[in-house]
Amino acid sequence: MVHTFIGNAGHFFVIASFITSLLAAYAYIQASHTQDLAASSWRKYARNVFYLHGFFVIGVIFSLFYIIYNHYFEYHYAWSHSSRNLPVYYMISCFWEGQEGSFLLWIFWQMILGLILIQTNKNKAWEAPVMAVFSLVQAFLASMILGVVIGDLKIGSSPFMLVRDVMEAPVFALNPDFVPEDGTGLNPLLQNYWMVIHPPTLFLGFATTLIPFAFCIAGLWKKEYENWVKPALPWSIFSAAILGLGIMMGAYWAYETLNFGGYWNWDPVENAVYVPWLVLVASIHTLIIFKNNHTALKTSIVLVIATFVMVLYSTFLTRSGILGNASVHSFTDLGLSGQLLIYLLFFTLGAVVLAAIHWKHIPTSDKEASAYSREFWIFIGATTLCLMGFQVLVPTSIPVYNAIVEAFGGISNVAPPADQVAFYTKFQLWFAVVVAILSGTGQFFFWKKMDKEKLKNELAIPLIVTLLLSAVAILLGKVIDPTYMVLITVAIYSVVANTMILIRLAQAKVQLIGGSVAHIGVAMILIGILFSSGYSNTISINNSGLIIFKDAPEQENTENVLLWINEPREIQDYKLVYQGQRKEVKGVPAYVDKKILRPTEKPYMAVAREDFVHDGKKYFSKGDTLEYYGENTYHEVVFTNKNNGSEFTLYPRSQVNPNMGLIASPDIRKVLHKDLYAHVSAIPNDEEEKDWGETTETEVKMGERFFINDYVAELQGIERVNEVEDVELAPGDLAVKANIRVFGENQTYDLHPVYLIRDRMVGRVPYTLNELGLRVSLMNINPEKNSFTLGVNTTQKDYIVLKAIEKPWINILWMGTLLLMVGFGIATYRRYRDYVKQQEESSPEDKRKPRQKKESAVV
Repeated sequence: MVHTFIGNAGHFFVIASFITSLLAAYAYIQASHTQDLAASSWRKYARNVFYLHGFFVIGVIFSLFYIIYNHYFEYHYAWSHSSRNLPVYYMISCFWEGQEGSFLLWIFWQMILGLILIQTNKNKAWEAPVMAVFSLVQAFLASMILGVVIGDLKIGSSPFMLVRDVMEAPVFALNPDFVPEDGTGLNPLLQNYWMVIHPPTLFLGFATTLIPFAFCIAGLWKKEYENWVKPALPWSIFSAAILGLGIMMGAYWAYETLNFGGYWNWDPVENAVYVPWLVLVASIHTLIIFKNNHTALKTSIVLVIATFVMVLYSTFLTRSGILGNASVHSFTDLGLSGQLLIYLLFFTLGAVVLAAIHWKHIPTSDKEASAYSREFWIFIGATTLCLMGFQVLVPTSIPVYNAIVEAFGGISNVAPPADQVAFYTKFQLWFAVVVAILSGTGQFFFWKKMDKEKLKNELAIPLIVTLLLSAVAILLGKVIDPTYMVLITVAIYSVVANTMILIRLAQAKVQLIGGSVAHIGVAMILIGILFSSGYSNTISINNSGLIIFKDAPEQENTENVLLWINEPREIQDYKLVYQGQRKEVKGVPAYVDKKILRPTEKPYMAVAREDFVHDGKKYFSKGDTLEYYGENTYHEVVFTNKNNGSEFTLYPRSQVNPNMGLIASPDIRKVLHKDLYAHVSAIPNDEEEKDWGETTETEVKMGERFFINDYVAELQGIERVNEVEDVELAPGDLAVKANIRVFGENQTYDLHPVYLIRDRMVGRVPYTLNELGLRVSLMNINPEKNSFTLGVNTTQKDYIVLKAIEKPWINILWMGTLLLMVGFGIATYRRYRDYVKQQEESSPEDKRKPRQKKESAVV
């Protein structure tokens, strides 16, 4: 059955949301051009239309999630991104895995932010021009999921298209109402809890960049060249916090999910988010300069516009298909590249033209910034951030440059950096050094101006403390690279200097500490990156001389170790034992041994071969039918510290995907001063037919011990059974099973081959133990000798190839991220309270003169 109603409803909501956003934009534009009652009337109408727009956006979201949640695989979006076995939280990830869903997420956040602005902005003069910009951007975004075709013109890509309308398959010619049984599933790399929260956070960050941009455009439009800064500043800080948090969530997802051993790979899509954040932070600093000293207004306008344009440009890069194979994160082109380009050019050219028209009227200051003023240091910091972004932007845009040249008939073979990590790092590292110095030194100019002698006195103590702490850190951390010595020294200097300023500010007024806290966070991030990346230590060194990967570089063979099941292997300070494959069973808090799960014909369902008890509680019994998450396999590896005997267990994850091959995700042991990061590099292919050796027969008696493939085994009994796995017994059949116990290195295994007699014909049901590479059959029963003949076949037993890395002091990076967010939060609250207070003091009900206060140089 094809459920067309919900899809038609969703498509209607999309069209309605697009139309209402256009109507709201038109009404707000009219409200901006009229006065008094007419303006109030238009504003009221525009509000109601925007509220209606919000209702329709919620309707689109409900419709699409309803389709995904109910497994309506007749819809292409649900079929392409979800499957029946996914838990609900991964269904949420399915919602924004595709382009249409992520655009919808962006639309949702901007709708929410628009409603917040309408409700919280007490200065109604700003509402109309700001919301006009908001509504216009909403219209462009809604057009991306419109899915309307007019002649040969396609506008947007609808998430409510049916599979039969997207794919040409013979089955639809025979049966137009054919519905696929299951979907293709969520990308394995996105099956991680961070993918439930990272994209919403990142898109909220994108959406918040619109607010300062809208205030800036409104200020130019209404010739309020200075007044837009006050309301825009707290939103700019909030935007930097959310976008930065989204970026770091993505970094942590990469660290936990991907197996390249890091958290940042300078992928073009990563760069496309990093650059707008740098420009955004630079704009915050220039806005502070203007607010304190009425200088740098033009620079602020340029940077605020550039931030939003960079967000649009990153959208174009990642969604137009122009990156091609340059990024593993980019979306495939859905035919929206032209639409995305129009979106980018419309707001870029519109903002540039508007700024150019008003440029000569924008107030400027003739004040000369002294080298001993805080404004000078803040401006230098903002300039450095912009240069950092520019250095990343230019190489990242090489595919765009090539496409432009080819569009005009030329040929361009300019290639992105071959080793992108080394290329970007060698430049960004020195920019980071400058940022650390500026973020530490600039804070001492809190009282606006400082002379040469006073600066020397202020810097003396932090410099001495820095040199002492840096010497200790360099010695204990065994830092020998001169570049790293410089970086750790300036990062510690930034921490020390900002800590001193923070103490002073906290004693005066705690609301002023936001900038110092944020700067300490940035410095800690630099220290964490230095140690965790620069001094990452691979401990899985292969000293056996065994060539594991035939055609791989030598490094791959030396940095991976082969672990046979239950055979101990020593690497540096640890003894490792691989104990087998595990599965995740629904409702069970621990991983379950794969061999006790007998798969059924129904996907991701299994019958328990034995009881399962964890922490004294039985979770299922033998014969129970269980649902398990079959795509992922977890490999249990026990680490024993050779120095103190302590043990811990890691479960690196693997999944063999038909299109992507082996997908390996690490498991991480976290302690205060380091992480131990381990992932599999190779596993046996369970889909391949095993190459079993010739049958070896052994005659044994009850209770007798014997050898099977170098393992000691014992025949413990023979019993008649009424049920045989995968065999339906008929009346008159006789089935007996042997109970054989195999004594492995660390555990015992029970094997149960079956001997079956039916109509005087003998059948044998062997018992296969893949872990040990054994297949045992009960070949014959010898009553005259009181013995039994066993047939044994052997093959390669279970193994994994493991890579293990120590990441020293990586927790400093994550703690620095937390401090950065706290600093942004404090600063956002302070600037917002300042703006609210100004509104209250300038309102008609309050004619008091604004009180003069000293402004700080902190964010």
